Amino acid sequence: MSLKKHSVVINVPKVFDWVTRQVDLQTISFREPELSNLFPGLVAPSPAESDLCSFLQTTPGYTTSARVLDESLYTSEVTNPLDRASVEVTLPSGKEVVLEKVKILARGLLEVDILDVNENIILTSNPIEFATIQTFYLSAPEDTVVSAFISSGQWDAEVVCDSAFSQLDISLTFCLDVHVSADVRLEVEASYVKPRLEFPISDLICRNQNYYPNPVSPVVFPGVTSAETE
Repeated sequence: MSLKKHSVVINVPKVFDWVTRQVDLQTISFREPELSNLFPGLVAPSPAESDLCSFLQTTPGYTTSARVLDESLYTSEVTNPLDRASVEVTLPSGKEVVLEKVKILARGLLEVDILDVNENIILTSNPIEFATIQTFYLSAPEDTVVSAFISSGQWDAEVVCDSAFSQLDISLTFCLDVHVSADVRLEVEASYVKPRLEFPISDLICRNQNYYPNPVSPVVFPGVTSAETE
């Protein structure tokens, strides 16, 4: 078979643009009576302790934690891919380029856990929705596909209780990755190849060993002399 190189046409995905943005969402806050209604497992010892903060007074050393439900994360382009607005942008180098205006929806659900001093969960909130629409200027010409995903993030929750004020604050920050791609045809120089030879690899577990137990019984190992064991 000839190894002479020749031109071939292949289909490959081409990345037109790729950006990563840190998204800091506005703090999500809940106050009474919405705050106590957020926790369906709240069972007060008495009517006087029916709200969340009164209940937490009976749980000294409690902490709060926020958990994002990974299966709820969702991203999509909300602009019409066939009608993206073009914008002229001047790069820091002074070069002018034409980019497309793209809007991305990112949303999901989270839950807030309240834990006792031993880090056992005593209350869990109903799922809380968060969402944002982010605007990007990307190289996204016609026939390209914009995809996005949340790659990582940080989230925390804090319950504030005092004599005249009670509130739950939730903070979210995450990284939003946005890719622009399309399948393209490329002409490249290539040649036929042959399979390589296999390496002589043995599957034996027990290989030959120059070692025998000492002393060696000729009854168990007939034909082995004592000289071979020394």
